[in-house]
Amino acid sequence: MILKSLSLLNYKNFDSKSFTFNDKINCIVGNNGIGKTNVLDAIYHLSFGKSYFNPVATQNIKHNEEFFVVNGDYEKDNKTEKIVISLKRGQKKVIKRNAKAYEKFSEHIGFLPLVIISPADRDLIIEGSTTRRKFIDSVISQSDKNYLSHLINYNKILAQRNALLKYFALNHTFNKDTLEVYNSQLTDFGTRIFEKRDTFLKEFIPIFKARYEAISNGNEAVNLIYDSDLFDGTLETLLQNVINKDKALQYTSVGIHKDDLHFNIEGHPIKKFGSQGQQKSFLIALKLAQFDFIKAQSGVNPILLLDDIFDKLDEHRVAQIIKLVDDENFGQLFISDTHAKRTEAAVKQVHQSYEIFKL
Repeated sequence: MILKSLSLLNYKNFDSKSFTFNDKINCIVGNNGIGKTNVLDAIYHLSFGKSYFNPVATQNIKHNEEFFVVNGDYEKDNKTEKIVISLKRGQKKVIKRNAKAYEKFSEHIGFLPLVIISPADRDLIIEGSTTRRKFIDSVISQSDKNYLSHLINYNKILAQRNALLKYFALNHTFNKDTLEVYNSQLTDFGTRIFEKRDTFLKEFIPIFKARYEAISNGNEAVNLIYDSDLFDGTLETLLQNVINKDKALQYTSVGIHKDDLHFNIEGHPIKKFGSQGQQKSFLIALKLAQFDFIKAQSGVNPILLLDDIFDKLDEHRVAQIIKLVDDENFGQLFISDTHAKRTEAAVKQVHQSYEIFKL
């Protein structure tokens, strides 16, 4: 799968910009603030229907403009695929594939597999469990449509159950039967999600460990530990056990929406005990393992975006990544960097064709 060309209209800081890309390596270089990351984000947008960096859709429209359009022409399975994403202020975002709009955005997820490695990934270490759950969900969703559907349904029912608990509190009332309907539905979808996450992580963790060992020369032992309420019993039983607590809190206190993924180095949290270099290696190993997993599931080389990676890593780690990328197992690569010469020197080590775009 190859992104052949990209055009942007009123997207972030661009009024109008077009690119024709190399099938292997593409370097977007220029000073800070000129829009290098925005180009990568536009490519991410085409795969996921949203920005990686800014969840508020309208904030991706250029200042003082009314709309944006991102247009990508791909070659996939020997066919041309044209993806267009557009958003007008006050209207819903539209995603079209070959001029036909998707009814549900979720139908598009996984069609254009992609992995991004960015300084923003540090949020996976420093932020709360929501960020790490989103990581798990985004990897699984790219290869499993049912999973995404279960997740959407679970979150919808969770919101309804929470609204019901608030209603009970406000009106000093309680209806056990109504609550049990939501409990049953949550249990159904929640159990499927838990089982899928558990199965996924059992497969993913060895891939991640192998990637970390390759980047760090095997100097430290790392691990990912899945933490879920559902290891303690069925969701239905757990929900029944905490009913008084949920009534007092006015929200659902147990379930897969509380799951977490612990990042450990030498048996301790990497957030507290890992050096900056170890944390960066950990995150890159995590994302390269994501690449490996998605490729194995989809049979397609995901597009790989490396945002500002040379500024964040020492030369040894950059060399290790370049070595990993110098491999037919990787497909199309996009790199953003502030130094054209440094980037060109790095990609010249790789025996692949490349193009440098100076912004």
